[in-house]
Amino acid sequence: MLRAMIVDDEAPARSELKYLLDETGRIDSVVEASSAREAVERLMEGKADVMFLDISMPKTSGMQLAEALHKLKNPPAVVFVTAYSEYALEAFDVDAVDYLMKPVETDRLNQALDKVQSRVKPQPQQHSSVERIPVVKSGRKVLVPIDQIRYIEAKDDYSCIYTDNDRYLSTISLAKLEQKLAPHGFFRVHRGYIVNLEYVEDVEVVSSGILQLGVNGIEGKKISVSRRRVVALKRALGL
Repeated sequence: MLRAMIVDDEAPARSELKYLLDETGRIDSVVEASSAREAVERLMEGKADVMFLDISMPKTSGMQLAEALHKLKNPPAVVFVTAYSEYALEAFDVDAVDYLMKPVETDRLNQALDKVQSRVKPQPQQHSSVERIPVVKSGRKVLVPIDQIRYIEAKDDYSCIYTDNDRYLSTISLAKLEQKLAPHGFFRVHRGYIVNLEYVEDVEVVSSGILQLGVNGIEGKKISVSRRRVVALKRALGL
């Protein structure tokens, strides 16, 4: 999993790219910065494996920031994300990994992430106390081993965790569970579902190209896959 930073002076552009990165299932964390100065400050607070960098920004441009980063001992990989094609050659002079045109397409973003992962070796993340998940069952706390979890469904303010023979409620949000469980083979296929890929037994294409997953040990349940997650899911399953 990669740690990313998005640097763009336009908030809507940052939000859209963050959403797309989250949808890939390949990013551990995303930090945002609205200027080159803020990006440097954020970089000093914590390491980023890849920086998605706009070129046209007030005061210090993205290209100037990339030139400065290139002088660091261990700089983050740089992927330019811009509406201007004329800077492409100049971008690779500062050793940019890729050059994406706005609006960014999911397939193209995944190609850029492939290039980033081939260049950087993310430092292992510490995921403490994730071998078991605390849940509520009959009014008491129970610890469920993660290798018994088939899938997780969002239910109002709770997360509903399913094993092959039981169901539990957790107060941990789906977003936090996704972050904790992603290194253990879990994949968020939809905004309302996380699936343990080990237990996916069939993939069915239904109307309009939508995918549905069958889960081993859960009879009669089909889980729909968000259109934005299809490419990343197929990659994760080796399809």
